[in-house]
Amino acid sequence: MPDVAVVGVTDPDTARAADLAGTVGTSPADDVDDLVARGVDAVWVCVPPFAHGEVEERLAAAGVALFVEKPLGLDVATAQRVGAAVAAAGVPTSVGHHWRSSTVVARARELLDGRTVRLVGATWLDKVPPVPWWAQRGSSGGQVVEQAVHVLDLARLLAGEVTAVHAVADAAPPAGGDVDSATAGTLRFAGGAVGTLAATCRLSWKHRAGVEVYADDLALGVTEEQLTVRDGDGSWSVEVDPADARTATDRAFVDHVLGREPSGPGTVVAYDEALRTHRLACALADSVASGAPVVLDA
Repeated sequence: MPDVAVVGVTDPDTARAADLAGTVGTSPADDVDDLVARGVDAVWVCVPPFAHGEVEERLAAAGVALFVEKPLGLDVATAQRVGAAVAAAGVPTSVGHHWRSSTVVARARELLDGRTVRLVGATWLDKVPPVPWWAQRGSSGGQVVEQAVHVLDLARLLAGEVTAVHAVADAAPPAGGDVDSATAGTLRFAGGAVGTLAATCRLSWKHRAGVEVYADDLALGVTEEQLTVRDGDGSWSVEVDPADARTATDRAFVDHVLGREPSGPGTVVAYDEALRTHRLACALADSVASGAPVVLDA
């Protein structure tokens, strides 16, 4: 982006920080304080789930705008603490729910406008990602919190708030980990719709990640790559490059920091809005742990 200069990269793994800094034409910073001292306007906080919290609080206290990778943490308490810190500081925020910036998601919202959603099916059927922390519950929070949160966010966007969930999980973890191998959940939406979540990490390929939405005489399927539509007149589909939504999300955040109107299709997902999706994901995880339904505020 011609109006953006990357002025530093910091990471506890100094070799990787130096490598990335070299790739983007800057120098590594020793730590967050060093990064702030360089006069940054905004920081992308791209840390694993277990590392969220203090970083965001320190940056917010310094008056730095924050783009935060999802999920917001391992639990609701950490995210609520950060939410309070960014609200008190009044800094611009956005969270990496980049599906919201996809043109096919925008089209799906147009098609659903004025219709009553009846049924939602969210799926994330995939493999264990090749990062060492992901299969450990204490590092990632599990598949629903770390990964399926994308489709839960999309379900909220297309069908409204969820008021209650109930979920169960396979007790057999993947090799070398302790996260659930598969999760099945039910969701009750404030508008009356019902929904399901199906997730597994026990494949050796990414099979499907997306949301299906059913209204009267309308069926939609939304993934990162495609929108499929079936109505009384027939069926059609639209395909997109998933990278476009990621770029649009970053562009929207930069425009937000600069106080401009969005210059593209991207959407800013403010921290407090992302916190509602995080609560939903954590509620499903809590339901698995307790064996009981969990009620959420609409």
